[in-house]
Amino acid sequence: MNEVKCKCGHSNPHGTILCESCGRPVQEKDSNEAVSEKLLDMKYDGSARRSQTYKKTPVDKIWNFFSSVKVGIWIIVLILIASAIGTILPQVMYIPPNVTPEEFYREEYGVIGQLYYQMGFHELFSSWWYMVLIGALAASLVIASLDRFVPLYGALKKQGVTRHESFMRRQRLFSETSSVSKAEEQLETIKDRLKRKRYHVRVENGNLLAEKNRFSRWGPYVNHIGLIIFLFGAMLRFVPGMYVDDVIWIREGETNVIPGTEGKYFLRSDKFVMETYKKDSEDEVFQDALTRVGDGNVVKNYQTNVTLYERQGEAVIGEEPELKKIKDEQIKVNQPLKHDSYALYQVDYKLNELNKMTFSLVDKETEENFGQLTIDLLDPQKEFDLGNGYKVEVASYLPDFYFNSEGEPSTKTRIPDNPAFVFKMISPDKPKGETSFVAIQQTIEPNEDNQLKMKFEGVETKNLSALTVRKDNTLWFLGLGGAIFMIGVTQGMYWNHRRIWIRRSGEGILLAGHTNKNWYGIKNEIDSVLEGTLIEVPKDQSDEN
Repeated sequence: MNEVKCKCGHSNPHGTILCESCGRPVQEKDSNEAVSEKLLDMKYDGSARRSQTYKKTPVDKIWNFFSSVKVGIWIIVLILIASAIGTILPQVMYIPPNVTPEEFYREEYGVIGQLYYQMGFHELFSSWWYMVLIGALAASLVIASLDRFVPLYGALKKQGVTRHESFMRRQRLFSETSSVSKAEEQLETIKDRLKRKRYHVRVENGNLLAEKNRFSRWGPYVNHIGLIIFLFGAMLRFVPGMYVDDVIWIREGETNVIPGTEGKYFLRSDKFVMETYKKDSEDEVFQDALTRVGDGNVVKNYQTNVTLYERQGEAVIGEEPELKKIKDEQIKVNQPLKHDSYALYQVDYKLNELNKMTFSLVDKETEENFGQLTIDLLDPQKEFDLGNGYKVEVASYLPDFYFNSEGEPSTKTRIPDNPAFVFKMISPDKPKGETSFVAIQQTIEPNEDNQLKMKFEGVETKNLSALTVRKDNTLWFLGLGGAIFMIGVTQGMYWNHRRIWIRRSGEGILLAGHTNKNWYGIKNEIDSVLEGTLIEVPKDQSDEN
């Protein structure tokens, strides 16, 4: 669009309200017309904003939509509501690793949990629509900032010293002195006082512009830059390899891949160690407390002694990885294992988890033993051949056995806290097999005429360690964004942009002042500068309207 040329000769972008150079309202056709008594809207110094100028093309409409402060606020409200919903129930990353999410939410929280899962709220913070909201907020911040910053920067950079009379008269702080003797000396005195107050003073044709703390006007935009960097860092957390926050449960003697490392690193638990406070070995000040709690019941320290390995070569499906030992480490609370930007923290433990159970196949009457079998409760074998025609099949395995509401056997989780089995016992005399239901401390024989039974012989337990795996390459972005945001807050909060204009008008002098905030402060500052001069102290015209 064509530029708008002011009477002063300055060409302004289309949509400008106040001339960037002289401040004359562009709608005034003649300087001799009566000056409006309405105060000027000095927001963005009357500069031309794209959102208020161009409204025809689809790009214009998208720009105008995201440049609206109201739209930005509503996006923030939607993000807050969505984030609140995500905290009603635990996210999927915080549920036990050995259960399916659907079963967990349904069994732990009933209908509400099932609905929560089906609507995808269990993975809310990584969902596509939550990322869309974050992206929309970032777009709003960028567009709203550019829509205001660029024209404001241009208007402040191009502002002239000599301002139009209508601009002066319609400022909030204004005074008119009809005649001043020795005006040059008066202005020189004012100029020196303003410089002592750290104003940047420009003089043109006997007129004066004093300005300071313009940098404070950029505080909100610095805030936006910090927020944009912060949001970018938050979105990077969903980029593979940038952020890991996972939990690995590892048993003594086991070697497991460390989650989040893409199969590069493995960890072996050599031993779990737990120490408790002993009454006889502690200072006297702890004796009463240990007596109340119980000797040996207060944990002093728990740690996992581990060995860290790195996979050599490429991973091949079906083949055992070739591992190279990196180091041995003791992982204690607040003393993590750190390597290659990863950190493993000791967060929990479980003592004496059932690991293997041993049974014998015996005759019910004679107790004759036909063989023994050991079942790995984490990876149970389906069939055991005991020789001489005797076999045992695991028809059903319930790791955490209970009877559901319909009276049928079921399992709460996949963790072997209360294992139960349905065995099919095959012998030469009964090739079709006999069925037996065996749980801890109970054996249920569907058929009383069974010849065989499963006899419990023993159990093997292991200690478990819960380790949190952390990797965060986004902290630099989050820290930088937060620091820039606080700089912007300080910049805009503790300083304010102040301007004072003095214009010669025949024998008289016009004085006007403006600030983006703290009008009381600039009024007192102008009063002190004019003290002892013949120039009238400005009045606050907002009190008169």
